[in-house]
Amino acid sequence: MHKPLKRFEDDCFYNKEYFIEIAAYIESIQLQSGAIPSNEDGSHDPWDHIESIMGLNFANKMGSAKLAFQWLIENQNIDGSWYAKYDDLKPLEKNKPTHFAPYIAVAALHFYKISLDKEFLKKLWPTIESAINFTTKLQISNGAIPWSIDSEGMLEEDYLLTGSSSILKSIECGVAISRILDKQKNIKKWLKCYELLSNAIKNPIGKFDLLKDRKRFSMDWYYPIISGCLNNNEKSFYIEKVFNNFYIKDIGIKCVIEEPWITVAETSEFIISLAIVGNYKDARKLLSDVLNISDQNGIPYMGWQYEENIFWPEEKPSWTSAALIIAADTVFDYSDASDLFIKDQSILY
Repeated sequence: MHKPLKRFEDDCFYNKEYFIEIAAYIESIQLQSGAIPSNEDGSHDPWDHIESIMGLNFANKMGSAKLAFQWLIENQNIDGSWYAKYDDLKPLEKNKPTHFAPYIAVAALHFYKISLDKEFLKKLWPTIESAINFTTKLQISNGAIPWSIDSEGMLEEDYLLTGSSSILKSIECGVAISRILDKQKNIKKWLKCYELLSNAIKNPIGKFDLLKDRKRFSMDWYYPIISGCLNNNEKSFYIEKVFNNFYIKDIGIKCVIEEPWITVAETSEFIISLAIVGNYKDARKLLSDVLNISDQNGIPYMGWQYEENIFWPEEKPSWTSAALIIAADTVFDYSDASDLFIKDQSILY
């Protein structure tokens, strides 16, 4: 097993400015339309685009963040959704994933917590409202939400635990924004959806991943923590599973259980999960380790193949940088949005 070259002896060698430079990389690849490419071919999906906005927010690059939000406003479908993949303004894949749409609420609240720009939040509200309603109205009786609507407008009837966990956090942030803006119309139905979906996430057997077993992916074992609905025993269960099955000492978290591949985004998201449970010691250790999977300027690669001793693939996705920034902020409390994933935002406002 090979490890990437160590960049830091301990966490005193990096600070907020280090991560602001990573955010500058995200800004540098943003297109004039506001789109933020997330793939090597220049394409992007809206969830990754929204994740990248939070990297811009962190660095107070509010002009670029607003431009990226404007892309979402202008490219939202009439039903509140976005398509699965775009080349700038051109849709490439026309299914509509349900966890993409409401995630705008997370980035919008993140933007507000840092900027306190209530006027721009008001501008975003119709887009946020429509996006959350698109997803919540698809909920079925057991609380689960289909993962996508296909290009023909038909439900794709599988239910993803990871995507559903993202949706739950998004609804929480949507409720918080409703209260900030005193927009009461949707709160009751969103909270009902939240309760049903949280019950499904807490009792997932027979509700999720019916067509394909995704338990070999690490994200299925920490995203329920990020969802915000688990109790301490449930969180501990998932943390233990990740450490036992996906953690490689001194490198990070594997994306897939059987592959010798550590990914920066998965490691970063697990770092957030560790912070949620108050395990800052392991969170800091993992952060220090995963920073080694980066170029000479500190920009993270997608991952590290520890059998072949290479960065793989040798691309540096915008959303990977953003996930790393969010993890560092969660651990080190650099910004006023550092508690976004640690606290229940819906009761703070």
